[in-house]
Amino acid sequence: MLNRTALEALTRRPLPFLGSAWPWRSAAYLLASAVPGVAVGVAVFATIPLGWFVAPVVLMLSLPLVAWFERRRLRLVDGVPLPEVPDRRRREAALAVLTVLALWWIDLIMLAFTVGGPVILILSPVVQPLADSVAFVVSVGGVLLLPVAAYTITAWGGARGAMVRAMLAPQASELSEVLRSRARLVDAFEMERRRIERDLHDGAQQRLVSLSMTLGLARLDLPDGSPTGRLIERAHDEAKQALAELRELIRGVHSQVLTDRGLGAAVRDVAGRSPVPVDVAVELDGRLPAPVEVTAYYVVSEALANLAKHSRATSGAVTARVERGTLVVEVRDDGAGGADPAKGTGLTGLADRLAVVGGRLSLSSPVGGPTLIRVEIPCG
Repeated sequence: MLNRTALEALTRRPLPFLGSAWPWRSAAYLLASAVPGVAVGVAVFATIPLGWFVAPVVLMLSLPLVAWFERRRLRLVDGVPLPEVPDRRRREAALAVLTVLALWWIDLIMLAFTVGGPVILILSPVVQPLADSVAFVVSVGGVLLLPVAAYTITAWGGARGAMVRAMLAPQASELSEVLRSRARLVDAFEMERRRIERDLHDGAQQRLVSLSMTLGLARLDLPDGSPTGRLIERAHDEAKQALAELRELIRGVHSQVLTDRGLGAAVRDVAGRSPVPVDVAVELDGRLPAPVEVTAYYVVSEALANLAKHSRATSGAVTARVERGTLVVEVRDDGAGGADPAKGTGLTGLADRLAVVGGRLSLSSPVGGPTLIRVEIPCG
């Protein structure tokens, strides 16, 4: 298992952990705390004779260097890259002040006691003459404490790294970055879908239309019942069927109706192609933001596909309206119910897609029916 932080390394089995570099990296991380603390302390005290106002200026000028050093040495105990946050400078300044005033000497004291205790016990027979048996027991005790020291140093180093990460990039910031990244991926995916739809519409579909027309004209020039005429007729029928399937594929890749006429027309279009009768009631005053319309459309498409494939329903209904700045879409059916996201009906994927735009999906599907899928998407 790949460990990216010192705290993750603590979960490994004892022998692999003690044989890894994490205790040494944690010790180096704590020992490096002396660099900013001692350097800034020496600089401040050296400038005190120059005037009372010089030392604070030196301290303030040193904060960016301390923050830079803290970010770089964090890699010793935390290999996860830090995301960028809007108030990065302010957070780095606060960390630098805390490091210079308190953290560096706390780290050194912790390291000294953790390592110094076992070392003193191991060297005690040399420092202070003892009986052979006592000296042996004391030295063995010191050796046995070294693994404990390795765990203690790694735990403290990992905790210090976690604290630094929390100050520089709080979890909310990381979560926001993940959501923004997922939104960018969805936007890129949607652009690719539109490109594929455009290429199919302008390329393959036009060629199939031309082929179908050519075969139709060739069929008119041949006598009825001739072997060649029958082959041309069969090819013409296959071309028309392929064209129909391609048009259905294009409609599934990206709805041109949605782009041109909005969500209401697109929902009526997909409901009209459903093998199960579906009533549509869409009450919208105008166009909604594109991400909202696209997400709602694919939720309705997936829900109606599930209705036709799995629900054994005889009728369904789709309603859509805006309530206090939130688009509310409901898909109902009178089927057998029992819909479960764990059964692979696509509901989990819909919930993930909704999460990108801040939406929420609710499902009510008791065994025996009916089934209600309710979607709420903020329009802001």
